[in-house]
Amino acid sequence: MTESFRILLVEDNPADADLTREILQSGPRAIELTVAATGTEAVDYMHKRGRFASAPTPDLVLLDLNLPGIDGRGVLTEIKHHPELRRVPVSILTSSLSEKDVAQSYDLGANCYVVKPLDFKGFQAIVWELENFWFSIVKLPRGEE
Repeated sequence: MTESFRILLVEDNPADADLTREILQSGPRAIELTVAATGTEAVDYMHKRGRFASAPTPDLVLLDLNLPGIDGRGVLTEIKHHPELRRVPVSILTSSLSEKDVAQSYDLGANCYVVKPLDFKGFQAIVWELENFWFSIVKLPRGEE
């Protein structure tokens, strides 16, 4: 049996979300991808509120910083300050090159900060590298639901 992994992608750009989904589906692992288009949706998903009451805890969060409503920094803060969620790795996946954003993301508990390449091949390589790193190289906590 192939082990499957759950990713919460927090991305407000539908084209980037679709592209990420396509890249992950073409990879070697079984990935269950959920997309939250806003920070509020992401926080509700992580806290299992409303329509996400039965949502599984993801193995990885891919988080954009620039979101409507609660931004990525707010989502990151919510995750990393909650005792039952703080072990979930959060990879910032954003277009921001700002050193302030990089430093602030790590200060808030981000596990890594990756800048989205502008070209398809570069973006594809980054997504595959993130998938490989988190699901082949790293030992993740696999707690009970």
